[in-house]
Parts: sequence; C-alpha cells; structure tokens
Amino acid sequence: MVIVFVLLALAVLVGGNWYVWRRLFRDTTRAPGAVRRAGAAVVVGGWALAVGALVAERAGAPFWLQRTLGWPGFLWLALCVYLLLAVLAGEAVRPLLTRLPARRRPTADAVTAAAGATATGTTAASQVSPADGKPGADRSTVTVGPDRPATDPATAPTPAPADVSRRLFVSRVVAGAAGAVAVGTVGYGTYGVLRGPRIKRVTVPLAKLPRAAHGYRIAVVSDIHLGPVLGRGFTQGIVDTINAAQPDLVAVVGDLVDGSVRDLGPAAAPLAGLDAPSYFVTGNHEYFSGAAQWVEEVRRLGLVPLENARTELPWFDLAGVNDIAGESEGQGPDFAKALGDRDPARACVLLAHQPVQIHQAVDHGVDLQLSGHTHGGQLWPGNLIAAAANPTVAGLDRYGDTQLYVSRGAGAWGPPTRVGAPSDITMIQLASTHA
Repeated sequence: MVIVFVLLALAVLVGGNWYVWRRLFRDTTRAPGAVRRAGAAVVVGGWALAVGALVAERAGAPFWLQRTLGWPGFLWLALCVYLLLAVLAGEAVRPLLTRLPARRRPTADAVTAAAGATATGTTAASQVSPADGKPGADRSTVTVGPDRPATDPATAPTPAPADVSRRLFVSRVVAGAAGAVAVGTVGYGTYGVLRGPRIKRVTVPLAKLPRAAHGYRIAVVSDIHLGPVLGRGFTQGIVDTINAAQPDLVAVVGDLVDGSVRDLGPAAAPLAGLDAPSYFVTGNHEYFSGAAQWVEEVRRLGLVPLENARTELPWFDLAGVNDIAGESEGQGPDFAKALGDRDPARACVLLAHQPVQIHQAVDHGVDLQLSGHTHGGQLWPGNLIAAAANPTVAGLDRYGDTQLYVSRGAGAWGPPTRVGAPSDITMIQLASTHA
C-alpha cells in the first residue's frame, strides 16, 4: 500500500510539473528551442533544490549547506503551488479569449484582387502603340481576363508579415498572467512572514476563574520554526513584539525549531529576553531535532518546560503535555501525570501542541487548551487539508466543557510564505464570569 501511494504521489507530481511546463513554455513557443529547454531546466533545477533543502534539513547536513539550499528550494515549493493553481484558473479564461472577435486584416488574396482591378483600369486607358498607331497594340501589356492575373506574379505586392496565431497569442497572455499572479502571491506571502507576526487579541471566559484573575493575559506563540531560513533576527522580533504587549505569562506551544542546538542555539538565544514568566511544551518538530537537548536549552534560556507536568499559579493551574511525536521515543503525552489529583474546582489551562489532543483534555476536565501545529493551513488551500486532519484549524472552539484555541503560529515551515493564513501571536485575555 505504501509503495502504491508513493508511486501515485510521484505520478501526480511529475504530471503536474509537466502540465505547468507545457502551458508556460511549450504552448507559448512555435517550435522546440532554447526557451523550452530553459523552462525544463528551471523546473528540474527548482525541484532538485527543493528536495535537496528538505533532505539537508532532516539529515542534519552542514548548516551552511542547509541555508544555501533552503531559500531557493523552499520558495520554489511555494511558487510551484501557485503556478499550478494559476495555470488551472487560466483554463477557464482561455476559451473566452480565443472566442473574442479579432480585427480583420487584408489577406493575400484580397491584395491580389485589388491589384488586378487596378491593372484592368490601366489597360483600358493604355496609350497608342508607337508600332502601328492603334490602341492596345503594345505587346508588353498583359490582357486582363477573368482567369488571368492582372500582373506578373513576380511583381505582385508582398503580403504583410503574418501575425502571431491567435492560439499562440492567447497562450502567451494566459501564461504571462499566471506567472505574474504566482510570483506576486508568493512574494507578498513571504513578505508577511519576514515582517513578523502581529498581535491577535482573543477574550476567553472561564467559569472557574476567580474575579481577581479577570483580565489575566497569556501570550500564545507557536510554530516559530527557527531553521536555515528564519533565524536570530526573527526571534528577536517576536520577543520585542511580546514584550511590548506586556502579557502576564508567555506560552510557547511547540515547534520552536527545525535543527540542532549547535546550529540554532544562537537563533533561539533572544528568548532569554522575554520579560514575563514563560513556559514551553514540545511540538512534533522538536522530536525531529532532538527534543531532550532543546528542553535543556530553553530551560537555560529561562523558560520553564512542562513535560507532562503542572504548576499551580495563584488563580489557575497551568499544565503541559509532550507532543504525540514523543511516543516514538517513549516520551509521549501523559495526561494522568500532568492533570491527575489536581483540585477540580480550580480552572485549568493546558498547553498541548496538537489540536487533536483536545479529546483527552476534555476527559481530564481541562477548561482551556492552547495549541498550534496547523499553521492555519499556511498556504491556501492548505487549510482544507489541515481541516481534514485537525478538529480545529485556527481560532476558538468549544468541545463539551473544554474550550480549544489554535494559533496559526508565528513562523512558517518549509517555504517562508503564508497565503490566507497570516502569522500571529495571540494575546489570550481570560475573563471571569464572576466579574
């Protein structure tokens, strides 16, 4: 079954790229040549960079190599998505453009006919031949008749150069528009990520929250994804944004990094500058990068890791569980350990990276779960895929007596690009129903 799936995915990938190449390069040229070969080289080379970037990151290749491949390779992935979507959208426009009335231009036959008519008039008014003094005796004049040309074909007017065929013209228009839309979309989406996340404010009422805690603010930041593309400057921007908002507590809910402490320790270092008490739980990408070393690193930076653990704050319990990916290392989520024998009369806020953990949270009487993981889909229409795998893609939902808030995340994985899912740092303001 796995082999069948891989072969099917490979066939779709190859077919999709061939289709894009055909529409952008083959259909816009008259014959095989340099343009088609250059297009094929761009497509093949782009995917070579993309695969190289993915393999280098997961294999722990030298960091300079990851950075060299990361930017062009990951951006190519995003560009491919929107080139394909734009070209597909162009299929709806193509028939309309083809059927638009074209301005008529004189044809070669029309030019010849007009020349014949001119020659007819000229013959009728010819001068008297110097040979015999009779009209029409000049033997160099060609007699015009219904079946004879008015002039010698060798001296007939040359038709205007042929225009580009309508089909070729339409293909070029659609391909140019598709390329411009794809590049513009990826460019704007990349700018949105590199600019840094914006604060999103959400109020969450909790029935068990005491009146004294009304207005308590938790800055939720997830999915920063430090790596070969997003580095120290990006982290510093996040820290500055959080500190400017002055939360009471910071919750880093997983997927902080895509790499080792050796490579990314300097990129994560600005987290030590967070002003408010800060807590951390692992995400699935920490287990790709070495979760144990990162737990120790964030502890060194001043954050408190909640590894299936709970801390009792003055007005509510704050708990955290490991990500599901930790099960492969015997370090999976343990709700009983994190939430067992606590006072059920107190409100409980749970940090859990993946939204799918909400069902266990409901079973353990959690009041509010804070999650990330989905990126809100990151690249539209990725939200549709994310919705198929997660109970909530982004925002606030309720499951029984438990509320779930899912952040779209602060960074991006793979392409440093977001379309239809802007990055954010969510400021959760807890509200007491007794206030």
